[in-house]
Amino acid sequence: MPYSELMIRPMREELTRIGVAELRTPEDVEKAVNSEGIVMVVVNSICGCAAGKARPGIAQALQHNVRPDKVATVFAGADIDATEKARSYFTGYEPSSPSIALLKDGKLVWMLERRQIEGRDASQVASELTQAFDQYCAKSEASAN
Repeated sequence: MPYSELMIRPMREELTRIGVAELRTPEDVEKAVNSEGIVMVVVNSICGCAAGKARPGIAQALQHNVRPDKVATVFAGADIDATEKARSYFTGYEPSSPSIALLKDGKLVWMLERRQIEGRDASQVASELTQAFDQYCAKSEASAN
């Protein structure tokens, strides 16, 4: 049974107010993941490590000068079908929430799982993300010309 929308709205808004797009349906996920460029998909969650580590770390990382082309989120326990669809792209990884993935052309290129988030604080999560942004999202000089 999905979580009450009243209960999770503040957790959703923690990401949407910083420009993260919500993906509520499998079709939303498919369209986002298959869009051009690098797409970051966040599997948001009601748990404490999402509240104290993942969401604040994401907000901090999105201040970085290099960012994904699109940033989107599904909410585990609420957007059930959309979450399942998002996770179908995370090949080789067990379902976990929160988790953060970078995809290019519909293919997973980088993943941060719950187990990697739990033992870190928000600034360490942000640091992991900005390193991944620099590696996967930076435009090369050749493509800029």
